[in-house]
Amino acid sequence: MRGCVAIALGLLLAACQPESPVSTPAPDTCGADVLQTLVGQPAKVLETMRFAAPVRIIRPDTAVTMDYRADRLNIVIDRSERIARVHCS
Repeated sequence: MRGCVAIALGLLLAACQPESPVSTPAPDTCGADVLQTLVGQPAKVLETMRFAAPVRIIRPDTAVTMDYRADRLNIVIDRSERIARVHCS
């Protein structure tokens, strides 16, 4: 009997847990959307480009600050020197 009560209580408590919020995509505040074609390209292509927003190039093992700037463009370079991700923060 106690086992049934414990299970029922557990189910009731689980039902009271708040739902996880639905993830919404971050707004494109730095122009990253139009630069998604860079993903997969060699990092060398960045040498000839100019950007209107502040840019942070992030290579493997690079220390980066945790501050958030919605207008900052982040370009992540992987170990094979290819662009792996382009995003705002």
